[in-house]
Amino acid sequence: MKNILMIEDDPSIVELATIHLKDIHCTVRKAHTGFEGLHLATTNSYDVIILDIMLPDIDGIEICKRLRADKIKSPIMMLTARTEEIDKIIGLETGADDYLTKPFSIREFIARIKALIRRSEINHIDKEALDEILQCDKLQLNTLKRKVTLDQLKIELTPKEFDLLYLFMSNPGISYSRETLLNLVWGYEFSGYEHTVNSHINRLRTKIESNLTNPKYILTTWGIGYRFTDEIK
Repeated sequence: MKNILMIEDDPSIVELATIHLKDIHCTVRKAHTGFEGLHLATTNSYDVIILDIMLPDIDGIEICKRLRADKIKSPIMMLTARTEEIDKIIGLETGADDYLTKPFSIREFIARIKALIRRSEINHIDKEALDEILQCDKLQLNTLKRKVTLDQLKIELTPKEFDLLYLFMSNPGISYSRETLLNLVWGYEFSGYEHTVNSHINRLRTKIESNLTNPKYILTTWGIGYRFTDEIK
């Protein structure tokens, strides 16, 4: 059985989702307020957290920020009745793994949850096999500990920043378009939201580059996108 936390104040959505999640062998812990959900998320372990943006006390985006700041790595799916593009961008940039706008198809909802569960399983299966140290000059990435250091000093990265850096360091010299990066790192295609990649790249560079006007590690491939240097040994 997989453990799901659903932070949602609409009882009809909670009831419907719970019925269908049980069909795919999930147990659902429910929270109807943001602070209740925040407490449950930080005191228990979940395979997926389903998080509504519009909550009566504290909004889902703030909850997502706090969970990622507390190193909660469970995949997060955000739900919202809003349709504005800015909400989707903010949700993704604060550490959410997926985003679904109400009203939604229950089949699509379950398909998305299954995809997040698979991702969660991959993160927990055979951790020893996933233990890998990537090194480029003074920049080091530890996959098992999800730890990044620069000149032996720890660099704090969000989950998506870490995933981007891991992809880059695993494939030095290979250029990726923004669309490809969005697809690979977020798990499926967010067509039209390539500027989300730009903001993550900018934050990554701020954290690991000493000279933003002449970056050393994450380079721009003009007309294509970005690549990780293959010139530093």
